[in-house]
Amino acid sequence: MHSAATPGLTFRDATDADVDALVVLIESAYRGDASRAGWTTEADILEGQRTDPEGVRAVIKSADSRLLTVERDGLVVACCQLEHRGDHAYFGMFAVSPTLQGEGLGKTVIAEAERQARAAWGISEMHMTVISVREDLIAWYERRGYRRTGQMSPFPYGDERFGIPQRADLQFELLVKKLG
Repeated sequence: MHSAATPGLTFRDATDADVDALVVLIESAYRGDASRAGWTTEADILEGQRTDPEGVRAVIKSADSRLLTVERDGLVVACCQLEHRGDHAYFGMFAVSPTLQGEGLGKTVIAEAERQARAAWGISEMHMTVISVREDLIAWYERRGYRRTGQMSPFPYGDERFGIPQRADLQFELLVKKLG
């Protein structure tokens, strides 16, 4: 789907053919030296993987989930998970290519994700969880209208599918946004 508001971008649901490109994108946005080209890196707080092909494929295959994939000139440049959870949608697995961060692409993707979630499911709230020590990222979401709830959930220490923590104080905070 092309949009007049987003020239050159195509938004579509991911397919099995996208799994490898999406894993590379997500890893590059958050882990390892490549992630340091952007500002969303978690390389200082987590090592190891952010996701894997099985995790991406599970989102694609889930009946209540979509993995919104964003292309520019035929290349996957961003993605996000939208999951229908009753009266709200969950926003996750958000990644923007590190070399394109800071250009407004993330703002465009999150706005389109919110629009599509409202249109598809008629929901009035978007929820997400963010590692609570990621103050810069939380501030970015707050500027998009998300609010901190103070509701925390534990980080899955010991499960290397989510990375290898480099500090002992990691937890997730629930952020919520009321949608138009």
